[in-house]
Amino acid sequence: MATFVLVHGAWHGGWCWRDVATELAFAGHDVLTPTSSGLAERRGLAASATLSAHVDELAGLLYFADLREVVLVGHSYGGLVVTGAAARAHARIARLVYVDGMMAEDGQSMFDLLVPARRRWYEEATSGGVVLPPAPEVLGIGSDRADWVSDRLSPQPLATLTEPLSAPDAPPLARQYVRCTAGPLTGSFSGFASRLRDTAGWDVVDFDGPHDAMLTHPTDLAALLAT
Repeated sequence: MATFVLVHGAWHGGWCWRDVATELAFAGHDVLTPTSSGLAERRGLAASATLSAHVDELAGLLYFADLREVVLVGHSYGGLVVTGAAARAHARIARLVYVDGMMAEDGQSMFDLLVPARRRWYEEATSGGVVLPPAPEVLGIGSDRADWVSDRLSPQPLATLTEPLSAPDAPPLARQYVRCTAGPLTGSFSGFASRLRDTAGWDVVDFDGPHDAMLTHPTDLAALLAT
């Protein structure tokens, strides 16, 4: 059995992995779903939240919990967080998985990865040092769960999106990119998947679900992660 650490993306918290974690735990795996500072139940720490702080927190979790042979999963913005943590704690990681993850190199911020139209949306949604969350429908959430998800989305601290990633030593780890092929955000991540299909050491998988697949297709996503 494996140890999974599931890292959420912007506006979310560990809560978004609840159903995936339940599926993995039922199959006998150990699962952790940390929430980064400034979000969800930790939103009171928004003033000090940065990308490097999120990386520090994740690397610290791997160390202090003495986790080994970890399957480290990053969703969306969480792709930057797992990349940074993997550069510091690669000896504890068996596999890196990016679920519609942002793929940054050393010295790039999340804003650097956005196409102009998407960046304009972020800028227009910024107020008081945070980026307000989008409507759940943009994330692929149906009307039956839209209110539940909307109540749990948090403003994203702007500094987490503008600070460059520090990951100078990319570890030689097994890597997988899960491209979600449904919903409004499909085009925002297809470029990462297309580039990685031709990159040695990467396994690129198309998943029939929207960007927030962990909320809409938890059973199928858990099964994919466990393979």
